[in-house]
Amino acid sequence: MKNNYQRKVKKELIPTCNIMGVNIAAINMEWLLNYLDKNLSEIKGDYICVSNVHTTVTSYEHPYYCAIQNDGLMAIPDGGPLSSVGRKRGCEKMERTTGPSLMGEIFNISAEKGYRHYFYGSTEETLELLYKKLNENYPGIQIAGMYSPPFRPMTEEEDQAIVERINEVKPDFVWIGLGAPKQEKWMAEHQGKINGLMLGVGAGFDYYAENIKRAPEWMQKSNLEWLYRLIQDPKRLFKRYLITNTKFIWNAVVRGK
Repeated sequence: MKNNYQRKVKKELIPTCNIMGVNIAAINMEWLLNYLDKNLSEIKGDYICVSNVHTTVTSYEHPYYCAIQNDGLMAIPDGGPLSSVGRKRGCEKMERTTGPSLMGEIFNISAEKGYRHYFYGSTEETLELLYKKLNENYPGIQIAGMYSPPFRPMTEEEDQAIVERINEVKPDFVWIGLGAPKQEKWMAEHQGKINGLMLGVGAGFDYYAENIKRAPEWMQKSNLEWLYRLIQDPKRLFKRYLITNTKFIWNAVVRGK
């Protein structure tokens, strides 16, 4: 997907590791936070993909989606297996950098930095809870706005109206919670149109609204968060994890793609 967006930073300075065709950022949380702090004003209008095994396998099988992953500012290694593969390929400083963890790190410093946040996605009920919990847990956080889009394609007029609505409140971070691959497609379509840094964080809205709990710390560090989520939602996730994890192991680990 081509647009007229002109990037103001040198993307080639971001270290990457190509895994199954996706240029995964070979970074860690400390590096990412420093990068965002130094470059925030220059990277508004761009987007960050939060990549895991599922999105990487999907990208490998669908060139259009792979291009979306690669055309953003960066695709960070949300999935533990991605950073594990990266380190085995020589990217020693590459660590798992999850969307929910990034959200928490940014929220923690938002009052001090004066960051403004916009939340696009999920349901009205979840957004109401999210607003309440963020204000309780992060005093001084500036929530510039929230919007739950309809569960249907939006007209051009509706889309333009929401773009104007977002830009009017001048957010620094625009968190997109539509789930993959919808959220990445939305960000790519709005690259250069939204005057804030877009980040696709999937279930991050539900975590911070406290609708669902994240895996215990030891499971996160052991790359077992997928198992915790599977136990919580087996009907939806069993087939996805069985198929995508098998494809990832075969292609990325065994074949070295």
